Amino acid sequence: MKYKKYPSYKDSGVEWLGEIPSDWNESRLKFIGYTYGGLSGKAGKDFGDEENLKSKRFIPFTNIANNTFIKSDNLGYVIVDEKEEQNRVKANDLFFLMSSENYDDLGKASLLEEDLKDTYLNSFCKGFRLTNKLINPKFLNYLLSGNIYRKLLSIQGNGFTRINLRLEKLNELKLLLPNLREQQQIVNFLDKATAKIDTLIEKQTKQIELLKEKRQAVISHAVTKGINPNVPMKDSGVEWLGEIPEHWKVSKLRFLFSFSTGLNITKANLIDEDGIPCVNYGEIHSKYGFEVNANKDSLKYVDKEYLITSKASLLSEGDFVFADTSEDVKGSGNFTHVVGDSKIFAGYHTVIARLINNYNSRYFAYIFDSNIFRTQIQLSIKGVKVFSITQAILKNCLIWFPVIEEQQQIVNYLDEKTSKIDTLIEKSNKSIELLKEKRTALISACVTGKIDVREKV
Repeated sequence: MKYKKYPSYKDSGVEWLGEIPSDWNESRLKFIGYTYGGLSGKAGKDFGDEENLKSKRFIPFTNIANNTFIKSDNLGYVIVDEKEEQNRVKANDLFFLMSSENYDDLGKASLLEEDLKDTYLNSFCKGFRLTNKLINPKFLNYLLSGNIYRKLLSIQGNGFTRINLRLEKLNELKLLLPNLREQQQIVNFLDKATAKIDTLIEKQTKQIELLKEKRQAVISHAVTKGINPNVPMKDSGVEWLGEIPEHWKVSKLRFLFSFSTGLNITKANLIDEDGIPCVNYGEIHSKYGFEVNANKDSLKYVDKEYLITSKASLLSEGDFVFADTSEDVKGSGNFTHVVGDSKIFAGYHTVIARLINNYNSRYFAYIFDSNIFRTQIQLSIKGVKVFSITQAILKNCLIWFPVIEEQQQIVNYLDEKTSKIDTLIEKSNKSIELLKEKRTALISACVTGKIDVREKV
C-alpha cells in the first residue's frame, strides 16, 4: 500500500528526526506527565507466593519487554505490607525498562490499557503517568515503540553486567506531537494495521510451535524406542521412562560423565575481539541451544591469559555446557553441545559435562534435548525467581543408551529428520522478523509524520 505525505513540512531541529509536518509541536516527556518507581525493598522470598494473604499482583519486566500493550494474564505475585508505600499502577500508565542485559530491550515501553486493582510495577522499571489531557496515551506508546525512538533510547544506556538508562535521559526525551484529533486518527489506523500484522505473526508462531512439537516427538521416540520397530522391549524400571529396547542400558550420568564449572567471570570480563571465544549461560538460553561452533557462531571473547590460569574451563569437541540458572522452569536443563575443533571456554553460570567413555556425544545431545530427559531436571530444581541446576542434580539424572554402533544409526536418522524440521522453523522465524520490522517501520513512519494516514481511517 502506498501512502501520501503531508502537504508541508518543517525542520524539527532534531538531527535524528529530520522534517516533521508543519503544524506539529514540540514537547518533552517531563512536561506532559511524571515518572514513578517500581517495587523497592523486595527480596527473593517476597515473590511468587500467590496464596499469601499479603500477596499482590505485579507487572514483570518481561511483560514490558515482550509486549507493546501489557498482558493482564502475565502477572506475578509479590508480598506488599499495608504500611509499605509502593506505587500502584493505573490504566493508561506507560512503563519503561530502565535496566536490561542487552541494548535492544533498554527503554522498551508498554502501555497498560485497563485498570488493574492493587497491582504494582516491578523493579528495574519506571512508570509514567500522563497529566496533559491533550496527549493520547496510545499515540505516545506507539511513538515510543517506533524504531527511531527505540534506537534513541537504547544508545543512551551504559553499564557492564547490566545496561542502565538514567531517568534524566528519559525525562528529557524530545517529542514531536500533532493535535489530539490527529493523534486519535493515527492511533485508529495503527490499531487496524498492526492487528493484521500481529495476526500473521501469531500464525507463524503457532506454526513454529507445531514444528517444535513434531521435532520433540521424533527425537523422544528415537532415543527411547530406537529406530527398529521390531526390536524386543523391556521395562526400564523407571516409571516415567517406560519400555526401552531390551539390549539398552540405564545408568546415572555420574558414571558416564565428568563434571566441572565454567570460568569465574562476569560480563565485564568479555571482550569483542583478540581473545578466546566463550559461551555463557545467556547465550545457551537465547542463541546456541543444542550446539555451538566457535568456527562459525558469533561469540564474545575472554583474554588469552585464561588459557594459562583456567584450563579446566576450556572445552573440547563433544563437551556439553549447561546453563546453571534459569528464570523459569521451562528453561531448566538448557544446554549446548560443542562441535568443531576451535578453542572455546565455558563462561559464567555454566556446568561442563564431558563423556568419560568413547560414546557418541551427539546421541547424548539428542537425549538431553528431549522433554523426557528434561523432566528429571525440572522435578529436581528449586527456586522462586531463579532456578538453579547443580552438578549434583545432573549427576543423579538417569540416562539410557544402546551400543555405540546403534547410537550412530540413531544420530544419522535424527540428523536427517530434524534438519528438515529446523529448515521450516528457520523459514517461519525469518517471516516473523520481517513482519516485526514491517510493523515497527510502519509505526515509526506514522507517528513521526513521514506518511499521512488521516484519510485511511
